[in-house]
Amino acid sequence: MMPDSAGSDRHRPGRLTCADEARVTAQLGRTPRGAVAVAWRCPCGAPGVVQTAPRLEDGTPFPTLFYLTCPRAVKACSTLEGTGLMADMTQRLGGDAALARQMEAAHRAYIAERDALAAELGLEVPEIAGVSAAGMPHRVKCLHALVAHGLAAGPGVNPLADEAVAALGEFWSVPCRDERDES
Repeated sequence: MMPDSAGSDRHRPGRLTCADEARVTAQLGRTPRGAVAVAWRCPCGAPGVVQTAPRLEDGTPFPTLFYLTCPRAVKACSTLEGTGLMADMTQRLGGDAALARQMEAAHRAYIAERDALAAELGLEVPEIAGVSAAGMPHRVKCLHALVAHGLAAGPGVNPLADEAVAALGEFWSVPCRDERDES
């Protein structure tokens, strides 16, 4: 079951507050690059996925719209990556036409959302036109980005992200602690 964060609206991420930025900085151990909004919050209220600008402050194009920051989810994704889950998902994509169509739709939705954010921010980023994240739509190359998309978009948008979030288990059920204690 996917965690539901109270008050979240997948179509209107909440702007990143100073408190959110401080929390994300603690989660990552560095200042987040290009973060503009909280795209998913843990049920405890902490940011878990940030939405990033398609062009960083230094001018670098940045195709990753959703960035996973929750330390427990990051750790669980790293563990899952070691199980071969990404290779299995990629193989399934190659042999399942319906799944491939669903992932193509998820890919297009991701790009449309990033393009809408770029327009809102007054940015043009032709360098990343047609590029989404996590290897979509033809492969899975980053479980962290896939899970971030799944949490931010909500269930039913990205089928492999939904599977990955389910495979993580209830990572959010452990009460949040100071991220320095998360190691």
